[in-house]
Amino acid sequence: MQLISPVDSMFLLAESREHPMHVAGLQLFEPPEGAGPEFLLDIHEQMVAHTHFNPTFRTHPATVLGGVVDLAWSVDDEVDIEYHLRRSALPTPGRVRDLLELTGRLHGSLLDRHRPLWEAHLIEGLNDGRFAVYTKVHHALLDGVSASRTMQRSLSNDPDDTTVRVPWDLPMGRPKPQADDDGGRSLLGMASGAFGAAAGVVGTALGLAPSTLKVARAALLDNQLTLPFQAPKTMLNVKIGGARRFAAQSWSLERIQRIKRAAGVTVNDVVLAMCAGALRAYLIEENALPDTPLIAMVPMSLREDDAAGGNQVGALLCNLGTDIEDPSERLKVVSGSMRDNKSVFAGLPKLETLALSAINIAALGLGAVPGFVSTAPPPFNLVISNVPGPREQMYFNGAKLVGNYPVSIVLDNMALNITLANNADNLEFGFIGCRRSVPHLQRLLTHVEDSLVALEEAIPG
Repeated sequence: MQLISPVDSMFLLAESREHPMHVAGLQLFEPPEGAGPEFLLDIHEQMVAHTHFNPTFRTHPATVLGGVVDLAWSVDDEVDIEYHLRRSALPTPGRVRDLLELTGRLHGSLLDRHRPLWEAHLIEGLNDGRFAVYTKVHHALLDGVSASRTMQRSLSNDPDDTTVRVPWDLPMGRPKPQADDDGGRSLLGMASGAFGAAAGVVGTALGLAPSTLKVARAALLDNQLTLPFQAPKTMLNVKIGGARRFAAQSWSLERIQRIKRAAGVTVNDVVLAMCAGALRAYLIEENALPDTPLIAMVPMSLREDDAAGGNQVGALLCNLGTDIEDPSERLKVVSGSMRDNKSVFAGLPKLETLALSAINIAALGLGAVPGFVSTAPPPFNLVISNVPGPREQMYFNGAKLVGNYPVSIVLDNMALNITLANNADNLEFGFIGCRRSVPHLQRLLTHVEDSLVALEEAIPG
């Protein structure tokens, strides 16, 4: 048995029925031309035939010392593939909405800790002939970025490649994360680096005076740095239940890049402004828009030299400008907030950068303190993050990948999470929310499109 690291153990200890701690992805495929009725059956049979499992997919918590759990890993010699790989069919009429509803239900259920902590679901029955694969892995085993990359490695960029690869039968590597336009990373996936850095900073506290004064000045005098607990209380910042709703949609990257070029901002600024406009419209619809702007936690790469090694990721807080009606002015506020916050982080030594990020992330854990969620202002309102996705068209046994939607984690005080990923020429958005706290989640899809159209009209390319 192998001891569980403190960070991995944190995800196991924090898990409850209301707080499943797994990350997932929903991949949507279009069968190749001429695929017959046996196409999916053949794929399933080939997937089941992969009975070799790398250690990550054979691992679950062990019970040691007469009943103590979450201290060590147990690695099973045998894995029941028919339990972990499941074949499902959507009810008639097989709408995409039915697929998203199923995804929400699957994502709200806990993984069995007596078995390796993962499941894969091959889903058929869409009325247009497409099929989907939903895969979830416990965060104690893989973070969102690692899980996404593992799923991608089971695909091919060759439409004529009919080899069926599966995530559990691939060697586990540690590829260097690629940066997107701003180098987005998943929030929880960067936690270990941030908290490790924070510990290192404590050991060198006497040398921090100059950078500490810089942060204090930026936050208190220059208003450059957005700090936790400045966000308004909203319907999203409550204790959550265990059931989930999921919504997903793709948007053309070219549409977003046209606004980027015309406005002189970044792709990530435009994405945040799209989400801000959608959240504003959604909260107005629910009679719940606060007078002050929502604050988003945005994991961002602060790397200036791509050749430099190490973890240089900051957890920034961004003013979403949801109190502003004009979309172009809202984009200016978002872009200015990101620019100011990044400038503060970029001017700090590496350890202090990650320590400040750790402070922002640690605020999430206060939701477990009795009475904290109901009485204190939220540290921020939601997380909007970007995980690396494939930059070229990918295929699975000749089936075209037409949707690649991340499915993340929500917590007390953060009932909604928005995560997006690249997929060839698109950006794919996944919205996961507490089913009780975030009603009519599907409406956010319409509001995001409306928000993008409003930006296109206000800032013509």
